[in-house]
Amino acid sequence: MGFEASLKRLPGRHSLFWKLACLLIAFCLLMIWLSWSWGRYMEQKNAYLSDEARITLSGYAVGAEQAWNQGGNAGVDAWLHAMGKRESTWIGVIGNDLQSLSSYPLTDTESQRLTFLRGLDWPVSRHVKGLPWLKIPFAVDPGAGSLVIELPQRFMPGRYQLFWRVVTNGVIPGLFTLLLCIGLYRLLIMPLNQLREQANAWRADQLNTRMSHDATSRQDELGELGRAFDHMSERLQGTVMLQQQLLRDMSHELRTPLSRLRVACDSEQDLARLRERLGREIDAMQRLVEDSLQLAWLDTERAPLPKEDIQVQALWDMLRENACFESDWPASRLPCLLGADSWVRGNLNALAQALENILRNAIRHSPADGVVCLDGCREGEYWHLWLEDQGGGIDEQDLERIFAPFTRLDGSRPGDGGFGLGLSIARNAVQRQDGSLWAENTGRGLRVHLRLPAR
Repeated sequence: MGFEASLKRLPGRHSLFWKLACLLIAFCLLMIWLSWSWGRYMEQKNAYLSDEARITLSGYAVGAEQAWNQGGNAGVDAWLHAMGKRESTWIGVIGNDLQSLSSYPLTDTESQRLTFLRGLDWPVSRHVKGLPWLKIPFAVDPGAGSLVIELPQRFMPGRYQLFWRVVTNGVIPGLFTLLLCIGLYRLLIMPLNQLREQANAWRADQLNTRMSHDATSRQDELGELGRAFDHMSERLQGTVMLQQQLLRDMSHELRTPLSRLRVACDSEQDLARLRERLGREIDAMQRLVEDSLQLAWLDTERAPLPKEDIQVQALWDMLRENACFESDWPASRLPCLLGADSWVRGNLNALAQALENILRNAIRHSPADGVVCLDGCREGEYWHLWLEDQGGGIDEQDLERIFAPFTRLDGSRPGDGGFGLGLSIARNAVQRQDGSLWAENTGRGLRVHLRLPAR
């Protein structure tokens, strides 16, 4: 259980953690490879003789062997005399008994140096005092003798050892570290810079600014953050536009009753008619203000509503009684085809208000002998309800627009035909209960659908 819990706590495969881990692991492996392969290469360059030096020294050994084979001691003496003019270093030709093959015997100091001879393929240390002595056997007959030479200074390896050490230990690791920083910058800093630019745009009231596609298409945490920023920007822009639209619409809707109030006050009507006119206009303005405040509250309030089990049939009976009282419709024109088993999970007050607004809207647009019917069916964990009238329907392009605030398609006067807030309030109320609300034409009227969680 502990291992499974640890696995569940690991980041997802698209997480930024894995990208950073892969980048750092690749950087570490690259540095290890650099220190191993490049270090060996530089060791070869700085500790071993170059190919040019080996070829030159091997050629000297061939010349010494030819001189010995052709002239013996005298030939070696002549060859050594010629080499003395060519190289300003000690050169000797010895046999396998470590005795000189020339006419001049070795001194005690030279004999002692013969015990520390090196081969061509041996590493040469720069920490030893003086130049190393090399022993190069004859090429044709190695048993006949060898060339012994104090390595010329020009052949000494590691002349650029300090330069290559700086390059190996400083320049190259610095370049790879710079590449790592560029990768981290592109991976982390560039998306953060875009987020900062978008935040600055919000501060300048540029709410239409969006993140780039490269930032929002990423599958890691920064991509999720970019998409959240875009979503928040859209919400902010929509909220501001909605508030501005509500303010404009309310100003427009209030202008008409206020104008009528001004006319009524300036008229010569009797007191009873004037009081009745004032009361009607004040009631209309009060309904407008209350509905607008309720819509604004529903749009901004995001706290979860308390939920309970609601029997749709019983709720409809209550709403039908109120509707019959208000509209003088008989109950037979408001049937409910749902059974007693139709239970949903939601907030009673919010759902009652939503259904009441939909019902009032349906009654308002129904013909004189029309019928408004409630029906539905169970769909898995939800109840699909629909309320259908016989009002003739609306244009297809207006099916979504009717849920916008202050939308009236019938051209009715403010207050008489409503202010166009009922369906908008109903949708907000249903959505706060984890449901959905939409409309469609049936050919005979308008059908409004509700999808609510089942009990």
